[in-house]
Amino acid sequence: METPELKLIRKVHGIFKSKNLRLSLAESCTAGFISSLVAHLPGASDFFDSAVVCYSPESKEKLLGVKKAILRRHGTVSEEAAMAMAEGVRLRTKTDFALSITGNLGPKPIEDKEAGLVFIAISFEGGVESKGMMFEGSRDEIKLAASAAALEFLYGVVSIWG
Repeated sequence: METPELKLIRKVHGIFKSKNLRLSLAESCTAGFISSLVAHLPGASDFFDSAVVCYSPESKEKLLGVKKAILRRHGTVSEEAAMAMAEGVRLRTKTDFALSITGNLGPKPIEDKEAGLVFIAISFEGGVESKGMMFEGSRDEIKLAASAAALEFLYGVVSIWG
């Protein structure tokens, strides 16, 4: 029997392939887990271009071009940081869509932000969609739930695009 995660990955594969689109990722709190999910099925290379894991503020600045002022003013765990990460990776990789995720998997607060707070952003030509979400559970449970939520959000945005 197919798991919900596998069904979701198949949906993402299907929409990117059917629309002939390319995807890049910028992950912080999930540390490459979403990339691993996307690449889990054969055929990911048909649409999956690249992924960057930027765990530190410095790597977000250097690799993705996130402005120091954004990180100083809003923090690494913020909607603004997620939006800048998504835009940065999309522009650098020249893909159609870029998904980013940043957050606090716990167990204690980071930047005065509670464990379980996650921000997801999707960049595409003409815009950036973003949202914040709160999850409960262990680090692994939050990582899995946030990754699934990010892929569902991506699927939703791509399905109504152009």
